[in-house]
Amino acid sequence: MAMGKQTPGQNDLYVTWDNLPQGPGHVFYDRLDAVLSRHCFDVFVEGLCQKFYSPIGRPSMPPVAYFKALFIGYFEGIDSERGIAWRIADSLTLRRFLGYALTGSTHDHSTISRTRRLIDLETHQQIFQWVVTTLAMGGLIDGKTLGVDATTLEANAALRSIIRRDTGEAYQDFLTQLAQASGIETPTREDLAKIDRNRKNKGSNDDWMNPHDPDARITKMKNGSTHLAHKAEHAVDLTTGAIIAVTVQPADEGDTKTLEKTVEAARENLEEVAKEPDAERHMHKQRARELVANKGYHSNAVLETCSKEDIRTFISEPRRGRRKWKGKEPAQRATYANRRNVQSKRGKQLMRRRGELIERSFAHCYTTGGMRRTWLRGHDNILKRLLLHTGGFNLSLILRKEIKAGTPRQLAQRLKIALNTLWNALQRPLRATLSKAQHGSNLSPLQKCLHIKLAYAA
Repeated sequence: MAMGKQTPGQNDLYVTWDNLPQGPGHVFYDRLDAVLSRHCFDVFVEGLCQKFYSPIGRPSMPPVAYFKALFIGYFEGIDSERGIAWRIADSLTLRRFLGYALTGSTHDHSTISRTRRLIDLETHQQIFQWVVTTLAMGGLIDGKTLGVDATTLEANAALRSIIRRDTGEAYQDFLTQLAQASGIETPTREDLAKIDRNRKNKGSNDDWMNPHDPDARITKMKNGSTHLAHKAEHAVDLTTGAIIAVTVQPADEGDTKTLEKTVEAARENLEEVAKEPDAERHMHKQRARELVANKGYHSNAVLETCSKEDIRTFISEPRRGRRKWKGKEPAQRATYANRRNVQSKRGKQLMRRRGELIERSFAHCYTTGGMRRTWLRGHDNILKRLLLHTGGFNLSLILRKEIKAGTPRQLAQRLKIALNTLWNALQRPLRATLSKAQHGSNLSPLQKCLHIKLAYAA
């Protein structure tokens, strides 16, 4: 057989439909498209986004394709919109999932970014609520017990670009002035590093900011390094693991300050979901009545507020030693009630589920999901992306219920495990045949053939 060679030539001017490349499809995206179609996702999105488009002008990216593209960012583990655009252009399966014609070109990353800026934050939140409602209709939302936790996301901004809030002076110029004031007329980089090393409060967010991303804050990351970052906080249903609400807040704010906003967003989402009769009948009648969190959320103010709103708390208590409660009787009652809740049998069960389900949402969304570093700037832009990213995580719960896999990679792993199990089951009689051959037993022609195949497989 002769080796084929790549020869230059002119492409055909006309191509028939039969000669167009046809993707084999993917079981995962076919089932995902079936779930979205079953709940009329296209009709809902087009009606919701009609106000952002004009009846005249150049056709833009369809809103359905835009939201599905951001879902793909979660399922494929892609962090940037540029990477999403490249992946879509490279895959016939994703083209078909988004509704692109085989003869047309896909939209580039700049069109995705422009569509994100065009559609407001409220619409993205409504799409997220639609996903939560879909989960509730499938019996995957209980709503009574919420677990809250937060993580840091690295910002798309560099520490070397920070400036002073009062004067706008760059960090390098500020160090140069300090060196000259200490008697060094022409300081070197080593001199500046030495002066900066022993200076206290050199990374204060009250004094410094990044001009390109004012919402970013200087903070210590999970691995111990210091970066400009944002804070993402999840409210998770501890019965099913679904994300009820996600908020993006300043990274330098404590957990006790950001908790109220996240819980309020979760309660609003649950109330909106409960307006759908098919969803309400699967949910608990008492919604957002139990709150589970780690010791970073423990404070007198938080416990008193939850007690007034009739929310039963299961918040781990840090070791503070003996406390004085004179004049703080409401805080004392709330603290002792929370302590009894945590030490109860149900409290210990909820703490284990908190560590399992909340950390799982972070791992899927930000580690394997690829969103540990943000490529957008501003809390509104980042929240738009996160709402659709966590919406993809919620959709994966439906697919886990139906096909036992939440991502294409997980489905491929399950198929691989199933094939290995089948092969091992088929090998047992073959190994028995091989054992007979070793003991000199007579073999039929078919058994000899199987014996040869088993030897080659080994």
